[in-house]
Amino acid sequence: MRISYDREVDVLMVEFSEEKIEYAEEVGPMIVHFTSEGKPVLVEILDASEFVAEVEKVLKEKG
Repeated sequence: MRISYDREVDVLMVEFSEEKIEYAEEVGPMIVHFTSEGKPVLVEILDASEFVAEVEKVLKEKG
């Protein structure tokens, strides 16, 4: 697994494998890329700074 962040466009990318991407679907604030068999390969979290802030908020509330 590889994780990277592009500050310029505020996108967090989580790559699960290097398999060939055949299609993608937008799911809320994320774009999930899949193989032809439907296996997730890459997840792009759009507006990542907002997403992480929301996750932190939820975790603190459950704390």
